[in-house]
Amino acid sequence: MKNTALTHIHEGLGAKMLPFAGYNMPITYEGINAEHETVRTAVGVFDVSHMGEFLLSGPNALALIQKVTSNDASVLTVGKAQYSCLPNNDGGIVDDLIIYKMKEEQYLLVVNASNIDKDWDWISAQNDLGVEMKNLSDDYSLLAIQGPKAVEAMQSLSSIDLSAIPYYHFEVADFAGFEHVIVSATGYTGSGGFEIYCKNDQVETIWNKVFEAGAAFGIKPVGLAARDTLRLEMGFCLYGNDINDTTSPLEAGLGWITKFTKEFTNSENLKKQKEAGITRKLVAFEMQERAVPRHDYEIVDASGAVIGIVTSGTMSPSMNKGIGLGYVTVANAAVDGDIYIRIRKNDVPAKVVKLPFYKK
Repeated sequence: MKNTALTHIHEGLGAKMLPFAGYNMPITYEGINAEHETVRTAVGVFDVSHMGEFLLSGPNALALIQKVTSNDASVLTVGKAQYSCLPNNDGGIVDDLIIYKMKEEQYLLVVNASNIDKDWDWISAQNDLGVEMKNLSDDYSLLAIQGPKAVEAMQSLSSIDLSAIPYYHFEVADFAGFEHVIVSATGYTGSGGFEIYCKNDQVETIWNKVFEAGAAFGIKPVGLAARDTLRLEMGFCLYGNDINDTTSPLEAGLGWITKFTKEFTNSENLKKQKEAGITRKLVAFEMQERAVPRHDYEIVDASGAVIGIVTSGTMSPSMNKGIGLGYVTVANAAVDGDIYIRIRKNDVPAKVVKLPFYKK
């Protein structure tokens, strides 16, 4: 079991620690609902240092990224980030990731913790272009400072204007007394804020300064359990639940990051799938009675026939109702359509809805 550079801090704060993607991670501190509310209304801090970081450099770095990812990274300028995925050869997804253009001919790829080795091997195997690859995952820490008060709470820690960084853009700047920190206007909560990439030997000082600066704004530490409820309220996919090696980006509603203006891994087959039409689709649904949908529950139609499966589900802390994502047959995917979630032999009514669930 790996620790992050902040594990001792989380333990000292009384966090409930559990194994996650091979790391000893804080799941909750004071409770999911309270932590969720902190991010929606004020500012919360997640230690997400378990995420992986790869640095790709050289004249062919972009060509390799274009080859292995579905989105069009050629549109990136220095200081801009892009959400994308790594398609496999079988119509599924190796991982989803964020690509940062650090400099001309240099890109940072941020991947899911559970897929670090898999992604590294996958990209390396296709690197016949002489691209220099460095796996920085064990050397860097990552804090997600999220919530509507994040900009105001953190401004005293940097000389740059944090409010001027647009969504999915970043600056390499001074932060909390350190130079060359990546301050990125990204995150997986839908409530705004930043992700801070720094070296492991800097993160404890940064954590402490972040909490000092945020004290007047109600800042609190937040665990991975609330990170899951926050992302689900926005309808953001979680690798291993809503997308995996068997789900196509088109089925998962990720057609917007699947650009057929270029060739990439399995693009020909995905293009054929788009032309032929998908047979199943990831949909969002809300329970019509008080019930909590869970991963792997069956989705059925009015006659009781199985039409799909739940991939993510929870009791939404913001809306106080059961919400979920799941794959269903295209015939049952229309918004406002009625579906049923099979919970312990009972078929509980639900309605297909438009994302996001949580509207500010």
